[in-house]
Amino acid sequence: MTLPLFFFYLFSTIVIASALMVIASRNPVHSVLFLILAFVNAAGIFMLAGAEFLALILIVVYVGAVAVLFLFVVMMLDVDFGELRRGMLQYMPVGALIGIILLLELLLVAGAAYLVPEAAGSGALPIDGGIENTRALGLVLYTRYIYLFQASGLILLVAMIGAIVLTLRHKPNVKRQDVAKQTARNKATGVEVVKVESGKGL
Repeated sequence: MTLPLFFFYLFSTIVIASALMVIASRNPVHSVLFLILAFVNAAGIFMLAGAEFLALILIVVYVGAVAVLFLFVVMMLDVDFGELRRGMLQYMPVGALIGIILLLELLLVAGAAYLVPEAAGSGALPIDGGIENTRALGLVLYTRYIYLFQASGLILLVAMIGAIVLTLRHKPNVKRQDVAKQTARNKATGVEVVKVESGKGL
């Protein structure tokens, strides 16, 4: 067994085990930590495949931003996960149906790769071996798929704004700064002259 093959099996085993622990773990913080472990090992598999740009993006974006954001949201929000799990069994038939459909799709893709091997690269773009992976990916994203790339960015922006709106909670007894009210103050609203009689003050 060669060294790259050994690392491939090592990373793949850890990814599969971490993905199972993400689902099976009862503590949501532990689930996010296992998700980070799965991302790191998936980046190792991408690095072995020669896709160094995807590996670094997986580390920087998903591990450095998304997974850490999930961890802080889970830790900061006071969510009763026991209450959320109640009534989960009523969605089991729909979840099982979706899982069976995804399994059939994966089997069809894998079966087509074995039955018709020439169909795997028929829809792919020609690869220029003279340029790096990062430059080739940038040329494809910002020329042929520029509109889809920008649309995905807008979808992510809307999702981020929606998450902020859904998790924003205003507590009634917390004092907050109102900049418009502060800048609109004048002598009449900011100064109050009170005439105190002699002997009745503080």
